Amino acid sequence: MKRIVPIVLAVALFMENMDSTVIATSLPAIARDIGTSPIALKLALTSYYVSLAIFIPISGRIADRWGAKFVFRLAIAVFIAGSLACSIASSLEGFVAARFLQGMGGAMMTPVGRLLLVRSAPKAELVNAMAWFSIPALIGPLVGPPVGGFITTYADWRWIFLINLPIGIVGILLATRFLPSVAKVEGIRFDIPGFLLSGFACAGLVFGFSVVSLPALPPIIGVIMAISGFAASLVFIRHARRTEEPVLRLSMLSIPTLRAALIGGIFFRVGSGAVPFLLPLMLQLGFGYTPFQSGLITCVSIGGAIAMKFLAKPLLHRFGFRATMVGAAIFGGILTMAIGFARPDTPVPLVLAMLLVGGFFRSMFFTSINALAFADVPNKRAGDATAMLAAVQQVSVAMGVALAGAVLEVAMTLGGRADVGVADFSVAFFVVGAVMTTATFVFLRLQADAGDEVAGRRVPAE
Repeated sequence: MKRIVPIVLAVALFMENMDSTVIATSLPAIARDIGTSPIALKLALTSYYVSLAIFIPISGRIADRWGAKFVFRLAIAVFIAGSLACSIASSLEGFVAARFLQGMGGAMMTPVGRLLLVRSAPKAELVNAMAWFSIPALIGPLVGPPVGGFITTYADWRWIFLINLPIGIVGILLATRFLPSVAKVEGIRFDIPGFLLSGFACAGLVFGFSVVSLPALPPIIGVIMAISGFAASLVFIRHARRTEEPVLRLSMLSIPTLRAALIGGIFFRVGSGAVPFLLPLMLQLGFGYTPFQSGLITCVSIGGAIAMKFLAKPLLHRFGFRATMVGAAIFGGILTMAIGFARPDTPVPLVLAMLLVGGFFRSMFFTSINALAFADVPNKRAGDATAMLAAVQQVSVAMGVALAGAVLEVAMTLGGRADVGVADFSVAFFVVGAVMTTATFVFLRLQADAGDEVAGRRVPAE
């Protein structure tokens, strides 16, 4: 498969992943400009993730019905429109609505981009394609905060969103020129009740966890929404079992490799999703670094992610998916826990080394799990699988941030401290790192030859 395909997809996905975090360091400036408070403006962060949660479940069906290439370009266009709306927003309500529109575009970009890769790449080349595809998900959240801080400090916060316009236009042109035309799937039906139930379930969980961890509203609202989302998910499960063409085909969980990728991915993403939240706070509040300094340090993980790109295929070919996933989960979790031992007087090179190697193992995990998930999925069901993966990912990351925030609060309370300290961050890193390692038990249950065709260890049957 031509390398240009995953690179074109990666450019658009980098724009989305960076934009979802770049706003964080700019909240005070944006709040002052539109006449609101930074705490209230965090609703804009939540509205973006809620929009993702609502529309991701139906993304696979839309791509199957109207064509993945067309929907991917449309998603970029919607994201551009949302970015423009953000740049001209002058009120809290307008900014929140603009971020919701951005989320509608983002909800289609990642799962549909993954679907394009799966349907256009031979299984033997899927690992390399996923390696390029996974890097933006790691780089974006890391470079977002320093970029946002730089633009806000030396220019105008509106450029955070305006720079998406030329990037998005180039992305549409490149997608038109280089992405393959993937055939539509005939006979697609839309499960409207299932869409409403799954949307409310995912949105309730994401909104609930986000509000609990970043309380722009009273935390009890987050608890109620999370419980409501969980209840809706139970109703959806019952609906899906009785519907011939549900929006999320839960029967696909009978595929061992997909099931392991989903369940194991939950544990690992809950832990890894907390790292971009915890690390900048620890460096700034615990170590006394400036936002720009902390952003530069966290960017070191990028080096590990890029190194992984070159080693993913050889490692999977040598050890197979089961051993590679177990190793990535163990070392990724241990290195995350190791960050908790860092102190203000810890040599900076040692901290950088931990982040560099940790970035490698986290990137290895995500690349491998994205390929493993589709190892045994029939091509015509790839759209359903990619929607399930994306939905689980959003809920897991929201759970990770909520867990990190809750651990910090508990550690502060037990320690009798009014302000968060280095010791509180240590406890949080220990907990989230331990959660990451629990993914090991899921992958130990896989067959030793699981995904061997994708790993290049077995020649496909003629």
